[in-house]
Amino acid sequence: MTAPSPSPLNPNAWEQRYQDGTTHWDLGQPAPAFRTLLAAPDAPLAGSAIALGAGRGHDALYFAHQGFEVTAVDFAPSAIQALGDQAEAAHLPLRRLQRDIFDLVPEYAGQFTYVIEHTCLCAIDPSLRPAYVDLVAELLVPSGELLAVFFTHQRSGGPPFGITPAAVRQLFEPQFDLLTFAPVANSVPARRGEEYWGRFRKRSLGG
Repeated sequence: MTAPSPSPLNPNAWEQRYQDGTTHWDLGQPAPAFRTLLAAPDAPLAGSAIALGAGRGHDALYFAHQGFEVTAVDFAPSAIQALGDQAEAAHLPLRRLQRDIFDLVPEYAGQFTYVIEHTCLCAIDPSLRPAYVDLVAELLVPSGELLAVFFTHQRSGGPPFGITPAAVRQLFEPQFDLLTFAPVANSVPARRGEEYWGRFRKRSLGG
C-alpha cells in the first residue's frame, strides 16, 4: 500500500478536541448496531479484531467483553489513556496502540479476523478514503470481515466528513463482498437516519 500524504487532521488536533471536551462523536456507549450484531443468531464468532480510530474504546471494550481478542488504535493520547483505564477497571485483556492507523502496515498486515469501524472513515480527510480501504484489506486475514457502522450524514464541512451510502459501496466493492449493507434501525436519536451498517468480507484473490 502506498503511504498517503500526511493529513492536516493530525494527532495534536485530535488531542486538542479531547482536552476541549469537543468529542461529539463519542456516544459514551457501544454503537447500538454492534450490540444488535453480537446478540444475533448469526453473530460473528469471537476472534482477533482491530478497532481503528477507537477513541475512548466503547466499541473495542464491548467486543472484548464478548470474548474477542481486541487491539484498539488511536493517535490521541487522551483517548488511549481513557481506553486503558476502562480496560483495566473491567479486567479486560485489550492491546492498545497509540499510532496513526496508516502506519500499521506492514507490521500488522494479515493479523486480524475482523476490523471494527465506527466514526473512523468519516474522521479522516476524504482524499484518504481509498487508502483506508486498502488498509482494512491489508490488516485482514483472507476472507476476514469488516464490521462497520458508517456515519452517512450529508452535511457540509467536517470532520465528520459526509459520505453517501452509494459512495461507501463504491469504495469497498472492488475488494470486498458486501454481506450486509443497510440502514441502522436502532441508531441513537442524534444519528437517526444517518447511519448504515455493513458486514463486508475481504474478497480472495481472483474472487
